[in-house]
Amino acid sequence: MSVLDKYIPRLAVMPLTQLLEMNAVHLKIVNERKTRHGDYRPLPDGSHRITINANLNQYRFLVTLVHEIAHLVAFKKYGRAIKPHGVEWKHTFQHLMLPFLRPDIFPNDVLPLLARHFKNPTASSDTDAHLSVALKKYDAATDKNYIFELVQGAIFATDNGRKFQKGKKLRKRYECLEIESGKVYLFQPNVQVEVLKS
Repeated sequence: MSVLDKYIPRLAVMPLTQLLEMNAVHLKIVNERKTRHGDYRPLPDGSHRITINANLNQYRFLVTLVHEIAHLVAFKKYGRAIKPHGVEWKHTFQHLMLPFLRPDIFPNDVLPLLARHFKNPTASSDTDAHLSVALKKYDAATDKNYIFELVQGAIFATDNGRKFQKGKKLRKRYECLEIESGKVYLFQPNVQVEVLKS
């Protein structure tokens, strides 16, 4: 419990500790990985390992941890043939997350967005632009901006160093021209980038 105290809201510690113990989970908190917030793996001895990035704010950490526990519980209940983010996982995630969707755990600006997100949860909370932006307010300050905050024509760099120019908005995503190749890529509005020239 003392480990989780550092990473999630206080009132979520006890129920989450019980969930981890009940499911024989080895929780590993790791340095930031750019491609994921967390992951789940069954271990050969019948136990389970969940890894979560240490740099997540307490609300994103909580959602990510429950997301990964939902994989474990769904696989145990329905078998390994299910899709990783299919209907069985969605129902399991909704069921496990429901007790935490409370104003004494999540802030008032995040709670309604979480409630909406959990009507049909996606593989990553980052694909829900409104929820992602609300959760980002609780991150440590960075020098990055969201794509949607940039003016059209702004030059920016992604985490891997590639440079792009922001183009027009389509329905939900933005067309961005890669400077080096001249190819056009689509970006979600809530991708965080480093502005090089606005």
